Amino acid sequence: MPSLATGVLAAAALALSPLAAQAGAPSEGSAPSRPSVIVARVPFKSRADLDRLAERLDLSAAVDHERKTVEAVLSPEEYDALVKEGRRVELLEEPTRSMNASREGLVSLAGGIPGYSCYRTVDESYAAMAQLPITYPNLASWNDIGDTWDKVTAGGKPGDDMRVLVLTNKSRPGPKPRFFLMGGIHAREYTTAELATRFAEQLASRYGTDADATWLLDYYELHVVVQSNPDGRRVAETGVSKRKNTNTNEGSCSTATYGVDLNRNSSFDWGGAGASTSACNDTYRGRSAASEPETQTLENYILSIFPDQRGPGANDPAPADASGLMLSLHSYGGYVLYPWSATTAAPPNATQLRTLGRKFNYFNGYQACQVSLCLYSASGSTDAFAYGQLGVAAFTFEMGGAFFESCTTFENTIVPKNMPALYYAFKAARRPYQVAAGPDSINLALSAATVTQGTPVTLTARADDTRYGTNGGTEASQAIAAARYSIDAPSWESGTPTYALSAVDGGFNSTAESVQATVFTSGLAPGRHTLFVESQDASGNWGVPTAIFLNVQ
Repeated sequence: MPSLATGVLAAAALALSPLAAQAGAPSEGSAPSRPSVIVARVPFKSRADLDRLAERLDLSAAVDHERKTVEAVLSPEEYDALVKEGRRVELLEEPTRSMNASREGLVSLAGGIPGYSCYRTVDESYAAMAQLPITYPNLASWNDIGDTWDKVTAGGKPGDDMRVLVLTNKSRPGPKPRFFLMGGIHAREYTTAELATRFAEQLASRYGTDADATWLLDYYELHVVVQSNPDGRRVAETGVSKRKNTNTNEGSCSTATYGVDLNRNSSFDWGGAGASTSACNDTYRGRSAASEPETQTLENYILSIFPDQRGPGANDPAPADASGLMLSLHSYGGYVLYPWSATTAAPPNATQLRTLGRKFNYFNGYQACQVSLCLYSASGSTDAFAYGQLGVAAFTFEMGGAFFESCTTFENTIVPKNMPALYYAFKAARRPYQVAAGPDSINLALSAATVTQGTPVTLTARADDTRYGTNGGTEASQAIAAARYSIDAPSWESGTPTYALSAVDGGFNSTAESVQATVFTSGLAPGRHTLFVESQDASGNWGVPTAIFLNVQ
């Protein structure tokens, strides 16, 4: 990837240093040009100071509360202002080099963003999603749900449609639990749209061959907005550090800084702490709540697919059996975040949200915590809207360590860490506030995958109540109390019989147990059958199911 010369950046860093004059920096006439974008580590004095920084600077989610530093994307003028305040700002050379690397003349011959071929462009990701209904007409729908700012504004760029992919087995009637996944609300966060796109593609391609992908699409619905800010993303694809949408009516700003931060523009808790009132600031909240067409589209769609399951009061919890899960993908910092984001007060479903967050960080290792406690105040976010307005279990993943994340890191770290977390999120969508407290059922195996009708089969699995991440606190584990399986339908489907699995060692007395059962096939019709396995802990919590195929001939 082309980059700034090391010597130029080093000289620029010297020119930026508050000690430059004392260190013998070049004179004014010979000073090197400075980078237009500076990635730096900024110190803060207190949480209140951090919140003030969040309202004036473009902060990442890389916050170190112990050392009291936060990473930020700065203009040279912002850098100078921080230094003038007496802050010892640390320039981060490699991220700064990456953010300033020229893309001119670069072409990705195999597709993708120039210099970052693993990330599909808006056009390419839209084309991939449009192809799924053609390839899988019984599973996929690609729907227009609204327009972007450019598209509704006459006289400018053509703009884009806001689109959602819906994946489910259309032959099986609903209503079904729903998982809403969105990427790309911040334009420059390359990893997010690509991960959402790949998750949808993988589920569709595995339908019929992978038991979990198959039952999930039979009994649940996946709703994916892969590009939540497509106009802004088109700007970011050129290498501009663009966060916001493309609204140019909000002040005289640069290409990078005009627009509204769509993740500070939601109607729930709009106008609070952590959002800027200055039009050129990267956290600019907009003129009014949900002022932007992209925000209106996302909120209207969320309202259309989830029922209202929470009372009107700030302390009204969603019921334990609430259905539906919403996840917004972001970068970077390494967090699994849940509301509230505008106040440090605990949300009414704090315990359940924290438990589910620790399930997610078992897979990705990110710190699970409340937004306003782990990071800084951030009013007007999409996940706060979904939870606050409707009681939907809502989360943000802050993935990786850069906005323009390298393809090597994306392929080798981001995807393998987060794809299993997305599968778990989809599984949990029916009862997210309950199933996360229950054991996982893993390592399913059959003594024979294909048998003649009437031949008994041994089903084995592992019931495990310990699969919680520890980054951000530990979750209590209970002894396994039971395990069960069902055939051709999950246990919650009306009229579905279940059958017990027993502990291999003779008794349920550990937090993880090997379990087994004999499956009698004399009553099973020839063909493929699905076995669903669930496990329960001593507190009575059932976890999410895992499935395996059995062929009877």
